[in-house]
Amino acid sequence: MFRPLTALAGSLVVLASIAGCSAASDPIELSADTILIDVRTPAEYSQGHLDGANLLDLTGGQFAAALPTLDPDAEYAVYCKSGNRSGQAVAMMQDAGFENVIDLGSIGDAASATQIEVVQ
Repeated sequence: MFRPLTALAGSLVVLASIAGCSAASDPIELSADTILIDVRTPAEYSQGHLDGANLLDLTGGQFAAALPTLDPDAEYAVYCKSGNRSGQAVAMMQDAGFENVIDLGSIGDAASATQIEVVQ
């Protein structure tokens, strides 16, 4: 009797996961006041970054050092190379009390979702 319910619950979890992934490709409109943060290394940033992005290298410690100076009431959008470091940075911001933070994922996903040009 419980097996069909377990199978149904498992199917719903899979469907929710698939639906969550497709939402990442939806267009995102950032306000003029949104602060765009690139948490990649300076070398990665110099190879191309979203126009107007501020470099705060996560692995080099620049992001952690700057975090206490950032306005917790401002809106932020964060990206990196693959989405891993941006997820870590967003979690750090949320743990610090920031509420208006968007994880844009990879630079490719960020450029696609925001329609912001990648520049050098």
